[in-house]
Amino acid sequence: MLVFEPEANRILDANRAACRLLGYDRGLLRGLEFTAMHPGQLPALIVFTQAVLAKGTFWSHSLSARHAAGHELLLEYEASVVATPEGSAPRVLLIMTDLTERRRRAADTEADMAMRGGIAQWQRVERFFRDVERENQLILRAAGEGIYGVNAEGKTTFVNPAAERMLGWTAEELVGRDMHSLVHHTHPDGSHYHDHDCPIYAAFRDGAVHHVEHEKFWRKDGSAFWVDYTSTPIRDRGVLIGAVIVFRDISQRHDAEEKLLAAHKEVDQLRERLELENAYLQEQIRLDGNHHGIIGDSAAIQKTLRQVALVAPTDASVLIAGESGTGKELVARAIHEASRRSNRPLIRVNCAAIPADLFESEFFGHAKGAFTGALRDRIGRFELADSGTLFLDEVGEIPLELQGKLLRVLQEGQFERVGEERTRNVDVRVIAATNRDLKSQVRRGRFREDLYFRLNVFPIDLVPLRERTDDIPPLAMHLLREASKKLNVGELRLTEGDARRLAQYAWPGNVRELQNAIERAAILARNGRVRIDLTDAAPAVQSGRRASQSAVKPSILTEEDRRDRDRGNILSALEACGGKVFGRGGAAELLEIKPTTLAARIKTLGIRYERSAGTDDTEQRI
Repeated sequence: MLVFEPEANRILDANRAACRLLGYDRGLLRGLEFTAMHPGQLPALIVFTQAVLAKGTFWSHSLSARHAAGHELLLEYEASVVATPEGSAPRVLLIMTDLTERRRRAADTEADMAMRGGIAQWQRVERFFRDVERENQLILRAAGEGIYGVNAEGKTTFVNPAAERMLGWTAEELVGRDMHSLVHHTHPDGSHYHDHDCPIYAAFRDGAVHHVEHEKFWRKDGSAFWVDYTSTPIRDRGVLIGAVIVFRDISQRHDAEEKLLAAHKEVDQLRERLELENAYLQEQIRLDGNHHGIIGDSAAIQKTLRQVALVAPTDASVLIAGESGTGKELVARAIHEASRRSNRPLIRVNCAAIPADLFESEFFGHAKGAFTGALRDRIGRFELADSGTLFLDEVGEIPLELQGKLLRVLQEGQFERVGEERTRNVDVRVIAATNRDLKSQVRRGRFREDLYFRLNVFPIDLVPLRERTDDIPPLAMHLLREASKKLNVGELRLTEGDARRLAQYAWPGNVRELQNAIERAAILARNGRVRIDLTDAAPAVQSGRRASQSAVKPSILTEEDRRDRDRGNILSALEACGGKVFGRGGAAELLEIKPTTLAARIKTLGIRYERSAGTDDTEQRI
């Protein structure tokens, strides 16, 4: 007799007769697996023990046990369930009889049929599981997604053909190896992907399903491809034993999404550019005032128009020189509108109004985060003027340290935004303007000589209004018509006396000052009759017509002499006023010119004057 525990598959104890029959020492027999005594008879043993447990008692003479010496014993088994404490695993008492010595029981037909039926049922179950396994293998092979499994140690347990094709590894090469180190070792950005951070391994650690999008798997040949994958934990009786991973190649979708994002970004940039152009053009419409053409019939104006006609069809750089208010921007616009670039914008940059530390950003733009306050990418004026014209007003105000970068753009058509390494190409025609003597600036080292020559390909010098008095009457009539429309004061006209009075003044502020006088006259007009108020106008330098009527022949001054004379005159006025420019008793009132005109001349002439002690800090001084 012996006692065994079916669930644990082990022999608990045996009597001496059992030890003699089986050839085992009692100590060795205890703890021996019950199935180890019956090699190759697992289905029959399962049916037998299930029958014992179900009926409480059962017998069989169809089982054979193996002797410790290796020969087979034909035995008759009679088994009964042994009473055990509640909650304990069931135990079976087995009485063994050697049939070679004693055949005293006839085979029970019903028991024998039950045994045979049990074996047949086991065989059917076995076939069913084989069929299921075969079907599962067919499904794995037919699946388009890559599928592989890993155990709780991260070792690969199986790989389907789709995964083999995508990864370039065979199943034999992958099974039993660490899958993460082979196909998932690096992030998309190239940095190391530690297995502790791997969502695939996390599935059999935390028991949760992990779905990940847009990561990279690496092939056997070292190349990578974009994947989406799901890692699902596998449990056996509540214990996490591994995970199954289903992944798909999304490289084409990822490339399409990248192209779509790039297209959206380009559209956003174009929209931003159009918005900037629109805002700029609206600003220019407001700032341009009433000038839509060059007015005048004098020889100086005709010469300027001929120069515009000659240079406009080319892409040559133009340098327009002239006093403030002589219409430099108007000439630049005329060149642009007559050029092949007229369908693109004319972008104006007032170099005198840009802080020194913002010149580069204003010209070339900047990337987001390039400096404090750069909250987004910004397009510079050069990029905004691409395929068009860039008008650099007051070009002499550009800092010397930036002039080299400006020269590079003019020569090579290339630049980089501030805070960005990408080189951009532009096709821009540059028109520059200045009221300074750039040659003198070059001699003094304040302006690069190579930049000066690059800008001065085609120079245009504008004659001040005082030197073309014949243009004052038609220009005044044009400005009066525009002022009438702007102020909605009805039709106004100038008399011959008004025109003569206007022509007698020097107009140091040139056309801009004349425009202000005409607008003021239109405001003061009564009953269609304008009132010319020239109390602020300065006849300091009379026109050529009045000078010719003088009995004293004027001396001839060079441009440098004239500038020295003007500088000395202004310094004398400033000294007399203690450095005060604006308001009563200021230098502007003393010189009988507008304060803004005086300020412009002071800046042009580079005058520096220390104010006298004790003057009022609230008044503007030099």
